[in-house]
Amino acid sequence: MENTAQPIDQIIIIGLDKGSPDFSYSMDELRELAAANHMEVLDQLIQPLDRPNAATYFGKGKVEELANLAAALNATTIVANDELSPSQIKNLTDATKVRVIDRTALILEIFAQRAKSKEAKIQVEIAQLQYRLPRLRTASNITLDQQSGGGAGMSNRGAGETQMELDRRVIKRHISHLRNELKEIQRSEDTKRVQRDKSQIPTAALVGYTNAGKSTIMNQFVNRYGISADKQVFEKDMLFATLDTSVRQLTFNDQKRFLLSDTVGFVSKLPTTLVEAFKSTLAEAAHADLLIQVIDYSDPHYKEMMATTEKNPRPNRHHGHPDDLRL
Repeated sequence: MENTAQPIDQIIIIGLDKGSPDFSYSMDELRELAAANHMEVLDQLIQPLDRPNAATYFGKGKVEELANLAAALNATTIVANDELSPSQIKNLTDATKVRVIDRTALILEIFAQRAKSKEAKIQVEIAQLQYRLPRLRTASNITLDQQSGGGAGMSNRGAGETQMELDRRVIKRHISHLRNELKEIQRSEDTKRVQRDKSQIPTAALVGYTNAGKSTIMNQFVNRYGISADKQVFEKDMLFATLDTSVRQLTFNDQKRFLLSDTVGFVSKLPTTLVEAFKSTLAEAAHADLLIQVIDYSDPHYKEMMATTEKNPRPNRHHGHPDDLRL
């Protein structure tokens, strides 16, 4: 039989060591993110620099070394540990002759694959469009712009510039349309949340780093105290295995009941567009009576993971902060 499986992306990860104590950890995490996106890391290249080169991220000599390494390893993609500007991506692509993406684009690719519910898909699409908006530029636009000349009004601005403005308007309109769709879904979720509040059933939310074990703990609770075992949530040893918040009703042996929610996990350098897009999902944590922070104590970087979780923004409850419990 013919093998129809897509080839695994062969990548090189790159990063700037600016002297941060968690730099090594962030590179390890980038490697894990790449694995979650079904990529194979062939090698990594690091340069100690206080700040990135404005044009090429790396310095000139390091860019040449990167180009040679990519050619020698037949790499298909280069993934940077920081968010790159459009010009940095273009210049690195031109120099290395392979696709270049940054950490934000990598996370967006993962989220696009994992999104299952309509709400998650809309949230991810909004984040993708917001990321794409400032990066609109094509060779054809530059050519058209150079060929345009003279005249007044719109024609004087160049066909390329006009097309880019048109693309921006289309994307902005689409973002607006998606946000309206999201509001309708959120109204429905808010209604359900109000009904749960009226029921006077206490609520708890599992929060923590991605792949810390939240879904595993959720399923253990469901097995022991849930209505039925088929209410289990998806779990897998992979970063961002699921993006959807799940809520389950649990009943203890003394008949006391509560609602437990499994929320989206955090990761360092989470793109701001995704934090904004997933505010509705994080609302489960904001409205919970009890926050249970799940920590993988066996991970040598568990303290950094705790710090990442605790510094991520979440809306406050109108009647005070929920209690906090760490497992």
